[in-house]
Amino acid sequence: MVKRWRQLTVWLHIVTSVGWMAQAMALCVLLAVGLAADDTVVRDAATAMAHKIDGRLLAPMAGVSACTGVVLAAATPWGFFLHWWVLAKFTISMVQVYAGIFVLSPALTKSLTGGPSVSLVIGTGLMASAIAFQAWVSIRKPWGRVRPGVRGTAPGWIFAATVLGGIAELSVALVLGHPLPLFSIILIVIVLVSRHRWTTNRRTRPAPA
Repeated sequence: MVKRWRQLTVWLHIVTSVGWMAQAMALCVLLAVGLAADDTVVRDAATAMAHKIDGRLLAPMAGVSACTGVVLAAATPWGFFLHWWVLAKFTISMVQVYAGIFVLSPALTKSLTGGPSVSLVIGTGLMASAIAFQAWVSIRKPWGRVRPGVRGTAPGWIFAATVLGGIAELSVALVLGHPLPLFSIILIVIVLVSRHRWTTNRRTRPAPA
């Protein structure tokens, strides 16, 4: 059961990461259409749709993608700071999440009245490109190890809670029109506080996650 729920967590991480990238590409296209449009009706419609996609799809998928990524790092032998590719993915994800919260979403709200800007189009394009790069990193797993060490695997309920909570958060966001990542925050805190229970520090090669 632990293996099955862990695999489902990987599945949810992949699905939401691809969804995050797809929605970022959709935002880039819609904002570019709005920026190039001479007709204010087309501009306003494209910008409004971009704003809706951000609240109902992109932001929730980004949150669940980040949450599942944190859980997979903390609750499996991969860890946060044992492999350069995991550390790179974690760093990029955190930068993107906070940039989305504090830069992208406010700029999208502002664009509803002032229209999209060139920087907003470029920003969403860079977000999609960064996620595509993370996908390559996940497959290639380059750059070797940061340091030796072994970490155990969390109990199955951690992965089950991650999958069920992530799906629930996506559903709530579709209804509310904006993300409500309360469960993700609680789960991440629980995982980070409890991870010492399944963590070891032997200088041997970790088993695959």
